[in-house]
Amino acid sequence: MAPSFDQISEQGLAEIEGIDFSDLEEKYRDLREDQGFDNFVVIDGLPVVPEDSKTKLVKFLMKSLNRVGTPRDGEDSVFMPIGDNGKSEGFAFVEYSSPEQAVAATKQLHGVPLDKRHTLQVNKLTDIDRYGREGRIDDEYQPPYIEPFADKEHLRSWLGDPNARDQFVMFRGDNVGIFWNNKKEEPESVVDRKHWTQLFVAWSPQGTFLASIHQQGVQLWGGPNFTKQKQLPHPFVSLVQFSPLENYMVTWSNQPIAVDPDGKSPLSLDEDGKHIVIWDLTTGKPLRSFQAYDLAPPPALEGLPAPKAKVQWPAFKWSADEKYCARMKPGEQLSIYELPSMNMIRDANRDRKALKVEGIVDFEWAPAIPERESIKQDKRPEQLLAYWTPEIGSKPASVALMSVPSREVVRSRNLFNVTDAKLHWQSEAKFLCVKVDRHSKSKKSLATNLEIFRVREKGVPVEVVDSLKDTVINFAWEPKGDRFVVITAGEAVAGSGVLAKTAVSFFAPEKSKTPGVTGSFKHVKTFDKKNSNGIYWSPKGRFVLVGTISVQQHCDLDFYDMDYEGDRVVEDEKVAANIMLMNSEEHYGVTDVEWDPTGRFVVTSASMWTHQMENGYRLWSFSGLILRESPIEKFKQLHWRPRPPTFLTRDEQKQVRRNLREYSREFEELDKEMEEGANAAVVESRRRLYSEWYAWLGAEVEDVKAEREDLGLPDPDEELDLQKTRSAKEGEETVEEVVEEVIEESEEFA
Repeated sequence: MAPSFDQISEQGLAEIEGIDFSDLEEKYRDLREDQGFDNFVVIDGLPVVPEDSKTKLVKFLMKSLNRVGTPRDGEDSVFMPIGDNGKSEGFAFVEYSSPEQAVAATKQLHGVPLDKRHTLQVNKLTDIDRYGREGRIDDEYQPPYIEPFADKEHLRSWLGDPNARDQFVMFRGDNVGIFWNNKKEEPESVVDRKHWTQLFVAWSPQGTFLASIHQQGVQLWGGPNFTKQKQLPHPFVSLVQFSPLENYMVTWSNQPIAVDPDGKSPLSLDEDGKHIVIWDLTTGKPLRSFQAYDLAPPPALEGLPAPKAKVQWPAFKWSADEKYCARMKPGEQLSIYELPSMNMIRDANRDRKALKVEGIVDFEWAPAIPERESIKQDKRPEQLLAYWTPEIGSKPASVALMSVPSREVVRSRNLFNVTDAKLHWQSEAKFLCVKVDRHSKSKKSLATNLEIFRVREKGVPVEVVDSLKDTVINFAWEPKGDRFVVITAGEAVAGSGVLAKTAVSFFAPEKSKTPGVTGSFKHVKTFDKKNSNGIYWSPKGRFVLVGTISVQQHCDLDFYDMDYEGDRVVEDEKVAANIMLMNSEEHYGVTDVEWDPTGRFVVTSASMWTHQMENGYRLWSFSGLILRESPIEKFKQLHWRPRPPTFLTRDEQKQVRRNLREYSREFEELDKEMEEGANAAVVESRRRLYSEWYAWLGAEVEDVKAEREDLGLPDPDEELDLQKTRSAKEGEETVEEVVEEVIEESEEFA
């Protein structure tokens, strides 16, 4: 009779118990039982080589592996399987010294070229357990389910409005609404929802998405009905920033991310403990996460508590083509990343390291792809980045222009006696203006000069504008133009409690006879004895609003035209400007100013986030004429919906400008039709009320006649005729006087 299964098991256990395992225990005594596979990575995309070339390939691969960490046993940490054909399989397993180094390898080496024909694909070994566990993959192939095609909403449908109107979002109370702007008439609602956001709303730079902020994260909305497009799960998010071309988003939370180890969280363990996440808006997945850097707090004043450090925001800044983004560790280094891999760019030694910049205070990318002389833009054009460092010991302050990705400093300039500096790029990257606040040797007084880098000219020459007597408190370039406006402020009288008066100065280049060359910048005109502190250019240039913002004592709004078409008001004929103050108005409590994308309208608003008095907004024309005043309780914010860049070429845009009067007639006729339609509706409403009144009056008269008849009283009309007859017999004469009054008089010319 054959033995049973239980009998075999008991026999096997007895035999195992008699075996001596002491030699194996001695050999593997140092093996840590708690060590898993977190130190291992799988590298794919390697060349397939014969077994005798394996050692050479491993040594070549080690150059890349050592950039992000230290393999535990050197070359022995690389296990490269050899197939039955005597060649490698094109992948390898690598053990790093720590799990952190393994994570760094997946972030910094994934997608990196090994040579001209091979690109590394790096993943953690534990991902095999996560994504390829038994039971998750069927033994038999199952064709994927393809969902039936469904039309999606057009995310830029608002651009097809037949009346060429713009939209804006308004947040008041608990409601967020999207509205069409109807000039003088009340805005037309598109959608209005309660509790649409918990903090604020923000448009993407080209108006495709509207972002709402919630405790669970960010939601993106779009289409004609503003349906949900994406969800970005970042708990307790407080700040958001879109990239210029809307491909990425940065989110920040004051609370570090806590990831559920059981895998219930939509974020991975890579995001655990981080504050900042960069998202790919195409996939809705995080690209990479970071810890936050704080800006150094200002020095504490005597007798007052030390101020707290402020969060650095925006945490990342983007190149114009979104090929790169960068972040700064204040005073130490500048880290520049390639997108979408989020790997650091290489230095001269081909190492992926941050750029050490001692004392770095601030940096700014050029807002457009620069067109520098003698530089050929290849398939991946050059980007420029400007940064500045303060005086450190005997080393002077400095401003540098760096080319990316080469990291070559193409121009630098030393500065002395610097208190502060601000970097201002012109919108087409033709100029970089560095506003430098300098102190005297005694450090008791300040003065400002402007260092303008001419980026497109050979050698990047620097023009210095030092004709400013007082400190510059605000500076703004004209969009797509060469002119700029500055606001200067003198010193306030100590102890008077009165703010110092400001002056608004306009600068423009001299006219140049050489095509493509901009003349020297020259002071054009100054308006003194102002209270202004904010400069707001129309997005199309030419018109600028200079106002007093968030100041309780003053609320001035001045509307300027830089190309006034009337008599020339600037004496110098050589400058490319003719300045006219078109109108001066006031808006009590104004906290925000924003132009619409076309430059035809501008909104000034008073937000309850700043104060609780007379909240609401006012709509103005570009010349400063009030079109609509809307006081709104618990008003918080209003933002125009941005428009994407035009597809028209420069020549086509010039053609539109030539025929602008013809096009403007069409819109004037539309405005007139809308106004007449509104007037016709008012007249029709009045007629309806009159007809209802006369119908009611006639019915009441008939009721009175019937009651008098029931009471035996004469008809009131007959009694009136009888009185007239008696008066005529007695010689009385009734005189009827007609008075005409002119209410309104106007003249129209055909």
